[in-house]
Amino acid sequence: MTNTTRRLALAGLGTLLAAPALRAQPWQPTRPLRIIVTYPPGGVNDIVGRIIAEPLSRELGQPVLIENRAGAGGNIGTVAAAQAEPDGLTILFGTTALFGVNPILYASSGVDAVRDFTSLGMIGEVANILSVIPGRVQATNMAAFIAEAKARPLIFGSVGNGSSSHLSAALFLSMTGIEATHVPYRGSSPLVAAMLAREVDFGFDTTATSTAQIRAGSLRPLAVTTTTRASALPDVPTMQEAGLAGYDLGIWFNLGVPRRTPAPVVARLAEALERARNAPQTHERLRTAFVEPMALPFAENEAFIQASAARWQAIARAARVSVD
Repeated sequence: MTNTTRRLALAGLGTLLAAPALRAQPWQPTRPLRIIVTYPPGGVNDIVGRIIAEPLSRELGQPVLIENRAGAGGNIGTVAAAQAEPDGLTILFGTTALFGVNPILYASSGVDAVRDFTSLGMIGEVANILSVIPGRVQATNMAAFIAEAKARPLIFGSVGNGSSSHLSAALFLSMTGIEATHVPYRGSSPLVAAMLAREVDFGFDTTATSTAQIRAGSLRPLAVTTTTRASALPDVPTMQEAGLAGYDLGIWFNLGVPRRTPAPVVARLAEALERARNAPQTHERLRTAFVEPMALPFAENEAFIQASAARWQAIARAARVSVD
């Protein structure tokens, strides 16, 4: 073997030895990423999306931009994310509504978030709060409120038909045997405004959007919908503590990519999300927005989402919800 031949052979061997190492390198984005938030700017979904985008950008070494694609209860943005190239550069900001209710409300859309997206991981959870309106409702606790609600007709507001706000109330009414007239509003801000204007007797809205009014005394909270108390309102009992055994409806946020996304890309994004979410500064910013940080092992994400979606869909079917 000549020296030239030997050098070529050694070079070839080096390439072969290096190949597994090259294949083992984690995927790394080379262009900016976008998170599609399916609601307008300024709401809790947008706020949480921007909170997680910043540390995620640091972890991935690329800008992570927020793209608001609102409409049809979040379904417009969900369809756009599902149809995007499965290259890891388009991420859906997922919510309980997108996974748990929209497949029923928009059954003909061709998209089903549980079926069409792989979850990268959870971000956080908020509770809805059952708040009554001082001056319209006398009750100061759950038992008294149920008695009052059965004694006279009441009106409740929600952030829209089929929303978590609506379904939280639907489950409450079903479990207590109360009948009340539903008035859907188009978002949290109009609902809170209606509650402050005393247009309704009670409503369910998130800790993120009603805590300030509760602290100011404008709304009277009776219970939160999660199984643990909200850190922002530690004196407000859970529904279960207030006497509704089995009531558990938390509103969670996650990130997801189209199901067709290659496994190495999913693994890299999931790892980056975990590190971004667990950063102390991220926890602090989430809690400032009245969102409780939420972590699940990656392997448990899919089972959790499927179970949660099934529970919300059962409530939606029982309530016979429909699009506005």
